[in-house]
Amino acid sequence: MAWVIVPYRDTWPGEFAALSRRLQDALGARARRIDHIGSTSVPGLAAKDIIDVQVSVGEFDGGIHDAFASLGFQAREEITCDHVPAGAPDAADEWRKLLFYEPAGERRANVHVRQAGRLNERYALLFRDYLRAHPRAADAYAELKRRLTASLAKPDDYPDVKDPAVDLIYLAAEQWASKGGWPSP
Repeated sequence: MAWVIVPYRDTWPGEFAALSRRLQDALGARARRIDHIGSTSVPGLAAKDIIDVQVSVGEFDGGIHDAFASLGFQAREEITCDHVPAGAPDAADEWRKLLFYEPAGERRANVHVRQAGRLNERYALLFRDYLRAHPRAADAYAELKRRLTASLAKPDDYPDVKDPAVDLIYLAAEQWASKGGWPSP
């Protein structure tokens, strides 16, 4: 699949809000929080036109799959964990996730279900908040994404090539957070 990076769209927050309400209704108390994450959650940042959502749950249980199925979402069964950044603890529980995508004909979305308090939940939120607070870093990241999509011989390699750059931003974000720059959610 060829990835296309588009300029920021003012419609993305509203599209997330609508999807979030549907997810909350279906998941009920299982969803401890639902957050808009990824590039579409950063005002002004160019991105793939896919809304990324993080649903934080207390535990992974069978009811999660049922709730998503009731909305017509499909599970990406082959994806069971996140990329582990270099130097991070590689404990499987810290990076475990479920991933769902939208029903056919609906607005493109990736819904990442992660366990509350795990490193991968923090990673997504801290990455987002750092880019929101550092527009120049967001601009540099957007340029990287544009160049990757324009130059990769195999577009399916996009996530694997992008991950180390995301890790560099995450490391800067961790340093920013340790100095009190992040009002942890």
